[in-house]
Amino acid sequence: MTNDNIVPKEWDRNGLPGWSYFSENLLDVENEELFRKHWQLVCHTNDIPEPGDYHTYDIAKERALVIRGHDRTIRAFHNLCRHRGARVVAGASGRCNKAMICPYHGWAYNLDGTLRGVAERNSFPEMKKEDWGLKPVEMEIWHGFIFIRFKPSEQPSVKKILERFEEEVSYYKLGEMVPDGNGVWKESLDVNWKSIRDVDNEGYHVRQAHPGLHDLYGNDYFDEPYIDGASRSVGYFSGGPSKLWSVQQYKNILPKVESLPPSNQQAWLYIGMFPNIVLGLYPDSVIYYQELPVSATKTIQQGAIYKHREETREMRASRYLSYRIDRDTMAEDQMLCVWACEATQSSAYEGIVLSDLEYGLKTFHDHLRDKIPALKKIQEPVKESLWTTESVDR
Repeated sequence: MTNDNIVPKEWDRNGLPGWSYFSENLLDVENEELFRKHWQLVCHTNDIPEPGDYHTYDIAKERALVIRGHDRTIRAFHNLCRHRGARVVAGASGRCNKAMICPYHGWAYNLDGTLRGVAERNSFPEMKKEDWGLKPVEMEIWHGFIFIRFKPSEQPSVKKILERFEEEVSYYKLGEMVPDGNGVWKESLDVNWKSIRDVDNEGYHVRQAHPGLHDLYGNDYFDEPYIDGASRSVGYFSGGPSKLWSVQQYKNILPKVESLPPSNQQAWLYIGMFPNIVLGLYPDSVIYYQELPVSATKTIQQGAIYKHREETREMRASRYLSYRIDRDTMAEDQMLCVWACEATQSSAYEGIVLSDLEYGLKTFHDHLRDKIPALKKIQEPVKESLWTTESVDR
């Protein structure tokens, strides 16, 4: 597939209005309509292999934890003690032994979320334990990855959103992948979260801004548009010699993966899920990354890497080299995000014009406009109007 058969001849080449990249009032709407009501990726089931293992996830002023119970079932809860609202588990990940003990006053919860015990029980009125367990959070496991959603919405299940990629994804055996041992990485960026998505949703800049990726793919890279909450991008390795040592060595030593078809043996595949999740499926590893807004102009980007359970020496070296290429690419993208975000507050800023090679970005913006119609306004509406669900003109 090429851009020629997915891009219409006539389309709106405008991006989002400049105000949307620094409006705190808009972020309040995004937190509610996007991040609380859309699936968020927490971790992989193999990140929490034993009873008591947990991972936490914070976004949009919400706090969640996923934990494996003594019955080996994985459950998701609000990370919020029913007594005074403290975090039941304080760390990003770890292991509880017999129970989760709130560090504030010592309320104890079983690994299935039920209330186990209350410190100084006699100082409280009569309480039924079954009424005071942790509040559950909606959860779905897809190919080993654990997704949660804080509030119900019209968004379909993860399985439904990603079903058109099911056959291709199945070749990678994601459920069998294991953590690389380095945990979740985090980067703090002084940019709006959408500026990171904007860079990531188009490959037009790869030739100029990413020498490593361009050396790996050449011109054989394309982005498919966002359709019903998901997108796909793929880069096929160029056949000729590479200029960069890490790229050439990567292509030289990457071993064959028996489960992958020939078309995916030498390709990097990316699956995007609206609004803020990307999965990278490589022959040597699987990655994910996502953006967590802190404010309208500050974002945490985080992710993790997963490897084959039975990893040969050659596969381990390939994974290290693909990490090097990705590391350099991310650093290059970060500066582009800063510059693009800065521009939106300049007196010279009059919006943007998109290339056919940036049509995928346009469809991401369309998804945003669909959820928040105020994004069709050139000037920022008053705070109350940002919450309207009615269509508005540009």
